[in-house]
Amino acid sequence: MTMRKATAVPLMAAAGVLLLAGCQAGYEPVSDKLPNLTVSFADPGWDGKTLPKGQQCSKFGGKGATPALVVDGVPDGTNAVIIEYNDRNYPPLSYDGGHGKIGFWVSTSGQVRLPSVPGETSRMPEGAFVEADSRATGSYATAGYLPPCSGGKGNAYFAEVKAVYKAKSESETSKLLAVGNVELGRY
Repeated sequence: MTMRKATAVPLMAAAGVLLLAGCQAGYEPVSDKLPNLTVSFADPGWDGKTLPKGQQCSKFGGKGATPALVVDGVPDGTNAVIIEYNDRNYPPLSYDGGHGKIGFWVSTSGQVRLPSVPGETSRMPEGAFVEADSRATGSYATAGYLPPCSGGKGNAYFAEVKAVYKAKSESETSKLLAVGNVELGRY
């Protein structure tokens, strides 16, 4: 398997508690300075510069899916990795998972490999879940992850990657343990 290191981009999340759709409590950061995750593409078709052919939304003839990723530096205590997809050039979807949030249950620390999952659906393979649907509206609205959908206008897409402890009951607190990011490419 060939892996390409992803291009780092600045995190755009606000400091403090990150609220989740449908949850009253967000992921509480474990410290003021969270460890960094290193994120790489597991599929050589993704280079972080140009979106691979066909990875756009169905509205523009694609069958987009999330890229398979390798995440290094996952700390002990992590039980899920959340990927928040964003469009840097379209403000309503440029932060906090505007193109959707997909989660993956993990049972190990160190390095984890996250599979590709289909876009525009709430049906996820075993081990994956929709943390929050895309915030797109009108004819762009979709369940789960909305693949890049700018119509080829050159918008830049990126993802924020978060290692978390996702609470299993109301008596527990969800924790944000580490953060990273990856530039997906332009479409």
